[in-house]
Amino acid sequence: MNTHEYQAKEILIKYGIPIPEFGVASTTGEVEKIIKHLGLKEAVVKIQVHAGGRGKAGGVKFAKTPEEIITVAHHLIGMKMVNNQTGPLGVVAHKVMISKPVDIKKEYYIGAVIDRKNAKPILIASPEGGMEIEEVAERTPEKILTLPIGFDGKLRSYQLLRLAHFMGWKGEAAKSGMKIAANLAKAFIETDAELLEINPLVETPDGKIWALDAKLSVDDNALFRQPEIASFYDPTQYSKSEVDAKEFELAYIALDGNIGCMVNGAGLAMATMDIIHYYGGKPANFLDVGGSASKEKVAEGFRIILEDPKVKAILVNIFGGIMNCGTLAEGIVAAAEQIGINIPLVVRMEGTNVEEGKKILKHSGLQIVTADGLAEAAQKVVSGKG
Repeated sequence: MNTHEYQAKEILIKYGIPIPEFGVASTTGEVEKIIKHLGLKEAVVKIQVHAGGRGKAGGVKFAKTPEEIITVAHHLIGMKMVNNQTGPLGVVAHKVMISKPVDIKKEYYIGAVIDRKNAKPILIASPEGGMEIEEVAERTPEKILTLPIGFDGKLRSYQLLRLAHFMGWKGEAAKSGMKIAANLAKAFIETDAELLEINPLVETPDGKIWALDAKLSVDDNALFRQPEIASFYDPTQYSKSEVDAKEFELAYIALDGNIGCMVNGAGLAMATMDIIHYYGGKPANFLDVGGSASKEKVAEGFRIILEDPKVKAILVNIFGGIMNCGTLAEGIVAAAEQIGINIPLVVRMEGTNVEEGKKILKHSGLQIVTADGLAEAAQKVVSGKG
């Protein structure tokens, strides 16, 4: 789950990471209260959306007077941001973050991610902040330092000293920078994060270090033990289909193809999308109904798929391990009767109670084509002969 910048900063503050004072507003009245409360003469105003590139999109503004803060915030509240991260539909900023500006002497990058290849958390740092870390890694890989983080969330003293030397920190800046790195690593582990980054981390002329921006992404599967972060969920940052899918505990991601996919299991879903591509088709979505989906879940999955006007055919590929193929078939029939599926529908199922499932589909009276193998199913749905 992604979070807004102000939410990530709220978490970082709890871990002792220095952040300039800020407030969050969704109305002009709230903006005025923040100006008064923080005693602002000038401010940085940022839209709050689940996407990067806000500055390039015009979503970050510097205001030089209290009156200008109000004007800028009023303009940015409700702004729709469209870039390569949001997709063509974009996302709307319903809130802005208003923060005290700081003088910047130097910008750095520091963050933590999971190193999937080596199955361990790592800290990533660079003395080149303020730009995407991927760009830095591509252009100047020698300016990237990676350090393993212990599963207890700790960095060793020698690692912190190496970090300070690599970043060019000295004196009080070194002490502050090392403390921030140690606290960031601890926060990363304790919040079950997939990504926690500060970009830029800045040094001011007086040698102090501040986190000016923050990004936090948390593993959805760990939200049950992260109630505070789970409460940060903002449905306005997702499509209606994604919000509906979450309500029914369905894993759904919209894509740009025209063949709807309903599968149980992420691995099987990826294989299904791959074989659709192999036979010349393009998946319209990733939809994992899970291993123990009810017929209500299956029906909701169909409704979500059919909300996409690009969908011209649907492929259902289910392996009945925990899931009963009879239950799946009942869900397909119920969905077809309730919603009225009038596009080709190809079903391939194997596993528990598969013969019963096929029998339910056969005697439903609906135009449903079954396939014995995944290749056969993919060929039929791509050719439109479902």
